[in-house]
Parts: sequence; structure tokens; C-alpha cells
Amino acid sequence: MNPVLVFKVSARYGERHVLRDVACHIAAGEIVALVGLSGSGKSTLALSLLRLLRYRGGDVTGSIVLEGAELIGSSDREMRAVLGKRIGYVPQSPAVALNERLRVETLLEETWRAHSQTKAPADFFPKLLESVQLPQSEDFLRQRAGQLSTGQGQRLLIALAIMHKPALLIADEPISSLDAITQASVLKLFQQLNERDGTAILFISHDLLSIASISHRVAILHEGRIVESGVPKELFSAPMHEFTKRLVEAMPHPPR
Repeated sequence: MNPVLVFKVSARYGERHVLRDVACHIAAGEIVALVGLSGSGKSTLALSLLRLLRYRGGDVTGSIVLEGAELIGSSDREMRAVLGKRIGYVPQSPAVALNERLRVETLLEETWRAHSQTKAPADFFPKLLESVQLPQSEDFLRQRAGQLSTGQGQRLLIALAIMHKPALLIADEPISSLDAITQASVLKLFQQLNERDGTAILFISHDLLSIASISHRVAILHEGRIVESGVPKELFSAPMHEFTKRLVEAMPHPPR
């Protein structure tokens, strides 16, 4: 199967190197989890793949091939056609990512218009909200983003990210601000989206245990490099790298 995404990138901020030849591939219908501690370069990698790191003062070199097309060197105009349409992005915090003054309906309509010249079908937004387990009522559509619970806000971010059925979804710590029950619900939602639509997902997290059950492969990022990768069961039962061993030992209830 041809991969949806193949990359090998290095990234730096000035003279400080954050990522060094980080390489991975993701096939259609595959969930790959990238796991690392805070400061390991996880968010830098997400911004690098989205070609947004330069807006944070960073520089990316290497190769990012999405559906056979090289993104390194693409113009801003070319990237605007890709982001939100072929790549969906779910950031960590709805409180930061969503304009709290805008109504849910407005956020949906603006995201639709970003990649479509026509009006959305009458039943499109209700079906989209239903797919991420959000209310479809007029009352909910009129709510402002700032009135939503954290869990509702995160589900809305997912809805906005999958609206145009992207080939790839990048989720950067999307459950870290949620309580345990909502975390489990959102993880199940990602799994359902993957199984239903065959969307390739890069799930970035610091929590190995939380993402283990939904991931087909796990890559361990440590000090700017991928030090080990494999299917979850293999990593849990026979980790090879010292850092992976420490991660597995720190898990409260390793899978049997």
C-alpha cells in the first residue's frame, strides 16, 4: 500500500537543533502514535509537517511527501490548498485554538468556505456534528466557542479538522487537557473515524498507555530522534532502547 505520508525532517530554532533526521511513514487507514516527553520535539514535528514552523521562528529541512507530492519548498498558496483539505490538524487546547467569541455555526461555515465555493448541503453540518458525538440542535449551533465544555470544544476541533475528509489527520496532544472519562471517549472517537473513513492519523502524545490501544504502530521520540518503533505489543513486551524501557516501566497498568 502506498503511504499517505513519508517524511524525514530536521528542525532547528536558530542554532538550537530540535529534530535530527526524524523519519516515518503512514499508510492509509493507519494510526501511528508518536510518543515523547515534554521538550522532546513533538509539537515542533507537528508544526514542521504542517509547514508552519517558520511562523515560530524555526527552520525545517528534509522531505515531506504527502500523497506523492513534496511539500518542502511549496509556496504559501500551495500550502493553503493543502492545510484543512488534505491534512487536518487537531491541536491540544480548544481554549487556544477556537475564537471564543464565534458561534459554533460560524466556525463550521468559515471552515467549509475555506475550501469550497458552494454552500454546504443542508444536512452536512448536523451529520458532521453527529459523527463526533456533538448535539445538532439550533441551541448548540448558536453557542459561542467560549461557552463549550473542554470536551465539547475538543470534539468541535476534530469536526473542523475532518470536515473536508483529509487523507491525513495530525493530532497534537489532543487529550492532554481532558479528564480521564473524556479522554477515553475522544480516543474511541479517533479510532471510529479511522475505521469508518480510513483516515491516516499521526497521534502525538506523551502518554504511551493512553494511545496504545488505538495505534497500529508506535514511534518513540527522544531528544529529537526516533529511537525505537514498532507495534505496541512488541514495544511493551520487549523494548530495546533504554528510554523506551523507562517509559514502559512507568506505565501503571501495562497491557497483557
